[in-house]
Amino acid sequence: MILRPLWRRTIDKRSAKSFIRINDRIRAREIRVIDENGEQLGVLPPFEALKIARERGLDLVEISPNAIPPVCRIQDYGKFLYERDKSDRAARKKQKIITIKEVKFSVTVDEHDYQTKKNQAVRFLHEGDKVKASLRFRGRQMAHRELGYQIVNRLIQDIGDAGIVEFMPRMEGTTLHAILAPSKKAEAPKKPAAPKPIEAVAASVAAPAQVAVPAQAEPVESSVE
Repeated sequence: MILRPLWRRTIDKRSAKSFIRINDRIRAREIRVIDENGEQLGVLPPFEALKIARERGLDLVEISPNAIPPVCRIQDYGKFLYERDKSDRAARKKQKIITIKEVKFSVTVDEHDYQTKKNQAVRFLHEGDKVKASLRFRGRQMAHRELGYQIVNRLIQDIGDAGIVEFMPRMEGTTLHAILAPSKKAEAPKKPAAPKPIEAVAASVAAPAQVAVPAQAEPVESSVE
């Protein structure tokens, strides 16, 4: 049984997971080779390119398998995976995950509860999440569905510029719901005020402050009846 170094076994598992062919796993008859400095070495058989890579203590990595011929690069495969994972993590950080927060109403909702849930919906929209406003009819309330539409439509009007309607109010079974998405105005962050130039700050500190002394005015008597 031949034991491979631990780092090599780790690389093999990661390459199998990401379906990247390296070294002796490259099956094409001819490949276009790029060295570690970005210079093209031309079209070579894989065994010749692999020989060059091993002489330099590097790996032969297939970076464009669909090209004709496939393109391979001589490089440190462990460093290649590290840089790729680093860029993937940076891309995931920049991605904004939008979730749908549900706000539930009832036909008999009172004014205080309505205002509380409306404020919740506005806060969710300002945070960049979508809002699903749902209202469930129970029993005989189905005969008065217009009351539910009035509540949901009022919510849409009260939210105003904080959100836009993605799905207008509609019935699904015994539930009336609408979906609102954050508007661009709500998502746009406020730009910080530009700092004052250092020269202007220094001049304001160095210059003596001129205080205007107001002229004495005659006292005015006021009375509150």
